[in-house]
Amino acid sequence: MSTSPIRLTSLAHGGGCGCKLAPSVLQQLLAGQGDNGGFAQLLVGTQTGDDAAVWQIDDHTCVVATTDFFMPMVDDPRDFGRIAAANAVSDIYAMGGKPIMALAILGMPLDKLPVAMVREILQGGASICAEAGIPIAGGHSIDAPEPIYGLAVIGLCSPEHVRRNCSARAGDALILTKGIGIGIYSAAFRKSALSDAAYAEMMESTTLLNRIGSVLARDPDVHAVTDVTGFGLLGHGLEMARGSAARLDIDYARIPFLEQAETLAESGYATGASGRNWDSYSDGVVLPPGLPAWQRILLTDPQTSGGLLIACDAARAEALCAEIVAAGYPRTAIIGSVSANEPVVRIA
Repeated sequence: MSTSPIRLTSLAHGGGCGCKLAPSVLQQLLAGQGDNGGFAQLLVGTQTGDDAAVWQIDDHTCVVATTDFFMPMVDDPRDFGRIAAANAVSDIYAMGGKPIMALAILGMPLDKLPVAMVREILQGGASICAEAGIPIAGGHSIDAPEPIYGLAVIGLCSPEHVRRNCSARAGDALILTKGIGIGIYSAAFRKSALSDAAYAEMMESTTLLNRIGSVLARDPDVHAVTDVTGFGLLGHGLEMARGSAARLDIDYARIPFLEQAETLAESGYATGASGRNWDSYSDGVVLPPGLPAWQRILLTDPQTSGGLLIACDAARAEALCAEIVAAGYPRTAIIGSVSANEPVVRIA
């Protein structure tokens, strides 16, 4: 952890993907935007809350574009840069694309932070982009009251490899590739209650690129993909359910959690975003009777640079799980199924 006397998290009212607007607010803001603005080449726009926009250039090539930025969830400036960059780049992978370049988005309170710390944030982001094999080709910076960093990322994809969050099929199995609990960990970190081991686990998860998404997109048995970020597992699952006009059944006991997530949640650590998430989409969720409040908080916990939620042919699920684990995602698990029912998320 950082030994800097300046705590980046103390300069921001929120951090990571917990900064996201509540799903209900976002829905109001996007109301009336239309499906594709009349542009036939815009294959993916705002209509289903997908991870990135997709524009088809010709029969063989699509441009995939995303923007993602937020305030710090950790105090180490380099770690902040790494998390933010991984979170942004992974949106391209979630669509089945391959990133080709990024632009930096930077807002910093330079009256409160030394230039050297800001430089470390940028270096952290650049290190993740180097892992992804892309340059940060430019960007834009402003003087801002709170520290903000992220990327606009451009990628490429073949039209047949685009994977959306709205194409799950009845009978599919559901796979999740990372553990849940990043928001819980960040809440504990803000209160100096996160152990060094848990911090290391959080960093390992949030800086692990979802590059497996571009590999899975080439498999015709993989039908739908989305990344689990600020709206939590329930929120992004509900987007998949509604977009696919199908029900997602998730077995709570099979959900992978970070090592200390359940203990910390039961002890009362949570982000404000978790409650806002539940208020926004609880009408689309069916919970088992008597589910403890802390377990519900885990299901709505905002993930920063979270894993992929994948709907695939059930007959291939075990093999795909093994492939994903072998590629470096050890917490990958089959967590449920898709059925032809009312578009809700049901937890068993």
